[in-house]
Amino acid sequence: MARYDPIPSNCWQGRVDGDTQEVLRWHQVVQCIDLANETLPVIMNEHQQGVCFIGFCSDEGVERNKGRIGAKSGPAAIRKACVNLPVIASHILMIDVGDVICDHKDLETAQQMLGAKIKRIRQANFLPVVIGGGHEVAYGNFLGLEPFEQKLEFGIINFDAHFDLRKIETSIGATSGTGIWQVSEFCKKKSMPFHYLSLGIQRYSNTRQLFEMADKMDAIYFLAEDLYETNAEQIIKVVNGIISNADMLQLSIDMDVFAAAYAPGVSATSYNGITPDNLFKRIIRHVVLSGKVATVDIAETNPLFDIDARTANLAASIIFDIIQAADVNAEF
Repeated sequence: MARYDPIPSNCWQGRVDGDTQEVLRWHQVVQCIDLANETLPVIMNEHQQGVCFIGFCSDEGVERNKGRIGAKSGPAAIRKACVNLPVIASHILMIDVGDVICDHKDLETAQQMLGAKIKRIRQANFLPVVIGGGHEVAYGNFLGLEPFEQKLEFGIINFDAHFDLRKIETSIGATSGTGIWQVSEFCKKKSMPFHYLSLGIQRYSNTRQLFEMADKMDAIYFLAEDLYETNAEQIIKVVNGIISNADMLQLSIDMDVFAAAYAPGVSATSYNGITPDNLFKRIIRHVVLSGKVATVDIAETNPLFDIDARTANLAASIIFDIIQAADVNAEF
């Protein structure tokens, strides 16, 4: 089974420096909406934008993948890290619609439910920002996009230490490591082109078979060791290729792509993962500024293993950067 729980408004509480625009923080402007009984606000004009948070509380994919469980509490930890972030633009409506919760190990139903919520969010012209949860969130997020109905070419840009191209074993079912493979198979059945770029891949975290699968499906990837500033132009060139080939993009960020010093609270740490430096921020901003990002998911924040909320705070800062990049009026 799976269930949907709206977020009570008292979830968003934090420091108050006043009520004038220049001192507002996120908790003062985020609206909590119950999608079971309410509708999302209407985006009034082209100058107004909307961002909608939704949590995916699931450990099931990680547990099936024999990882460290605890990511189901990630959405609450990330929200807590977001409450005191400063408001950057009054014309961006910020909504929180609560959580999809995976109960009784029924991951597949939870993914379908998440897809249905994402579809509603997008129909209201809001950018969904899904906070997980294990990386099984990526497939549930994709299910809400339906690019095949619009005959759009689809692409995923994934920051991850892993390819997530494991085939589903019928005795186990979908896991946190099968999401991109599921998307690829879905697109194949629909005779729909699929473009995949993964950044931050670790040699020691992926079998030779997974590298061969990535090559077979013409996936493009950068190893973690190749993500450095002097390689920036080559990376941006490849990113531009994905952007130009796809009509619709899903931006997926697995927090285990970062070095453990920055993200200790994940299901599988990377001692030599990437750093959340200016290159990472530049790539994120470049992708979002393309105008083709249809949805975002941030997965694998695991509070049970976090230290000083480093991972949750990093996830919150990434969300902040994404929203700032999505703001057409932002100055950099």
